[in-house]
Amino acid sequence: MQTYLDFEKPVAELEQRIAELRAASAGDEVDISAEIAKLETKSAELLQRTYAGLTPWQKTQVARHPARPHFRDYVELAFEEFLPLGGDRSYGDDQAILGGFARLGDRKVMLIGHEKGSDTASRIRHNFGMGKPEGYRKAIRLMEMAGRFGLPVVTLVDTSGAFPGIEAEERGQAEAIARSTEACLALPVPMVAVIVGEGGSGGAVALASAERVLMLEHAVYSVISPEGCASILWRTAEKAPEAAEAMKVSAAELLKLGVIDRIVAEPAGGAHRNPAATAVTLGEAIGEELDRLSGKSSSELIRMREERFLLMAG
Repeated sequence: MQTYLDFEKPVAELEQRIAELRAASAGDEVDISAEIAKLETKSAELLQRTYAGLTPWQKTQVARHPARPHFRDYVELAFEEFLPLGGDRSYGDDQAILGGFARLGDRKVMLIGHEKGSDTASRIRHNFGMGKPEGYRKAIRLMEMAGRFGLPVVTLVDTSGAFPGIEAEERGQAEAIARSTEACLALPVPMVAVIVGEGGSGGAVALASAERVLMLEHAVYSVISPEGCASILWRTAEKAPEAAEAMKVSAAELLKLGVIDRIVAEPAGGAHRNPAATAVTLGEAIGEELDRLSGKSSSELIRMREERFLLMAG
């Protein structure tokens, strides 16, 4: 069953009407296909207009949509021959951050990303995509392996932030995030990061410190969640829409600021309405970026990363 967001109610009403007409016309001799076609056109146009004018807060809602594709979906739809690798060789295997060898077209890559889960059980198992220290240390291990084997690194970022629990702090969460960011910056091979849903705080930056950073059209990327920002500034999470506007979390704003390099278009109505089409577009965009980076030396790649992040800091 399709899950509709609050601002999609007019679209939901139209699509419900279309479904009712289809059900009523089944086995009926009266042909109402023309009426259904008109309503479908009207619904498609309304959906297009709605998504063309989304506010930053509405984009945040889309980025968190329960049916939005996650890491495992892209593995299945955009990549081939995925061979998962687990464990940080120190503590355990964090299921919030997954990774392994994969093939994108005719190119072998090291694929790493956050997995949020798709239902209650899997969301709990993957800790809602909030990585723990062992997850970031696993990512470091895989990045170092990619460097030794000369494989490009592709990361799919989708997290509200690193796990803030006391056990994560006890195991060195801040140090693990810092080391993961350092590992990204020091990679001797090309790296392309994509914000596919939420990009939250250091938990996202730890997998997104690449020379090329892409972002899906309706993804969001920020130093803190809009609710967290609102709670700090206004002492209430109800101001989250205002916070999202002020923080410039959308792909269009971040492209203007130079935080990201490219926006990857989503199907009308968001990635959750057509994960397969989204995956194809995303795979093509990643392939194009890797092609552009393929001829660059290790020193050039490292310098590109250093320059982009020093420019942001300055």
